[in-house]
Amino acid sequence: MEELEFILDTAKEAMDAAIKHLEKQLVNIRAGKASPAMLGSVMVDYYGSQTPLNQVANVNTPDGRTITVQPWEKSMLQEIERGIMIANLGFNPMNNGESIIINVPPLTEERRKTLAKQAKSESEDAKVGIRNARKEANNDIKKLDEVSEDAQKNAEIDVQEMTDTYVKKIDEIFDNKEKEIMTV
Repeated sequence: MEELEFILDTAKEAMDAAIKHLEKQLVNIRAGKASPAMLGSVMVDYYGSQTPLNQVANVNTPDGRTITVQPWEKSMLQEIERGIMIANLGFNPMNNGESIIINVPPLTEERRKTLAKQAKSESEDAKVGIRNARKEANNDIKKLDEVSEDAQKNAEIDVQEMTDTYVKKIDEIFDNKEKEIMTV
């Protein structure tokens, strides 16, 4: 019985990891509203080593259309500006000598649809991860010799219920993200 619990726990952990990964990926899909996470992929040359932007500057959003980057050292302004350009996020940073200001342009209808497709693709990938965890768990359950057939069947039912719950959760996360993307 302990083996069955271990298999179920392992499957649950794998499914939780798929959800976490999906949420992380969806944060990077911008929905037209400025967010510090939009610059999460920006790397800056900090005295010869590539460093994440948030480790050399404060990134804030004073309103829904603006991102400000306040470097901890003024000498980093050009490097931060270069890092934002290299990241190829479609932003045009403006340097005022104190900080960098980025105006986030509103999304076009076409761009919104593309982002919604991207979010859909990410959610499908997460579902594949969930199904792989189910398959692995079911294979492990079948390998157990010292467990009765009834216990194996019940464990497989538990795995399927867990799978259904997680797939439903992914659909909810996607629906919310799609709504956020398509809202003007």
